[in-house]
Amino acid sequence: MDRFKVDRSKLVAVITGVISLLLAVGYLVLVQILDFRGDMVPAPISTLVGMFTYSLTAI
Repeated sequence: MDRFKVDRSKLVAVITGVISLLLAVGYLVLVQILDFRGDMVPAPISTLVGMFTYSLTAI
């Protein structure tokens, strides 16, 4: 029974490793889902110019 005994630091390391792997896999799944949506299309220049002009007049 003593060979299965794990001290606290090893248990924390294993739990941290499992959480790290879950976060990594979750990140990869999220990136794949976002990439699946298609090409990213930038905002029209007229919209950006309008926002820039509005921010200058607000100052």
